[in-house]
Amino acid sequence: MTKAEIVNEVAKATGIEKVTVQTVVEAAMESVKSSLIKGNPVYLRGFGSFIIKHRAQKAARNITKQTTMTIPAHDIPAFKPSKSFVAAVKTK
Repeated sequence: MTKAEIVNEVAKATGIEKVTVQTVVEAAMESVKSSLIKGNPVYLRGFGSFIIKHRAQKAARNITKQTTMTIPAHDIPAFKPSKSFVAAVKTK
């Protein structure tokens, strides 16, 4: 499902204009992104959590050049679904 499809679904379900729904969806996504950039997780009860995961430094190999390189430690955004969300998908 794309962002445009989400906007269409919400507009259809609520009766609100698509332009308004698109603004709200984009603002919500921007809020989640800015919170994660600041290092703060976002918890949406019954849906899941947007969190930051830390990846430790590790060694990797470039097979074509037969060299070893070091990938530095870094943080990445991740999504952890709630238990009820996981259960709903399992019973599908």
